[in-house]
Amino acid sequence: MGMISDFKEFALGGNLIDMATGIIIGVASGKLISSLVSDVIMPPIGVALGGVNFADLGYKLAETGGGDKGLDPIMLKYGAFIQSFIDFLIIMAVVFIIVKIATRNKVEEPEEEGPTQEELLTQIRDSLAK
Repeated sequence: MGMISDFKEFALGGNLIDMATGIIIGVASGKLISSLVSDVIMPPIGVALGGVNFADLGYKLAETGGGDKGLDPIMLKYGAFIQSFIDFLIIMAVVFIIVKIATRNKVEEPEEEGPTQEELLTQIRDSLAK
């Protein structure tokens, strides 16, 4: 029963809105970074390496039929993987920076210290004496 109540608390708590907002921002920024890598970063790198398009780089594993059918060969597309890996590195760097900034700016509120046990007993004793 503990797991169900924990899930209910999670699903109905305020953290759900925060999590949904984070996911939406993450998806939007992921698309933006993917476009940055594929449309801005990789073309100059491809030109510098002799005019290659990274998305098209691959190794042909097998043919898929005849010439009349117009089927594409089965490819191991390592160029697309390289692009995705660069996307991942940039996204992780951005997340790291955001977390560092958020934790640095997080102000911890000091706990108010209440009276000690001895002080409380002294107050009770003094009240009883009056």
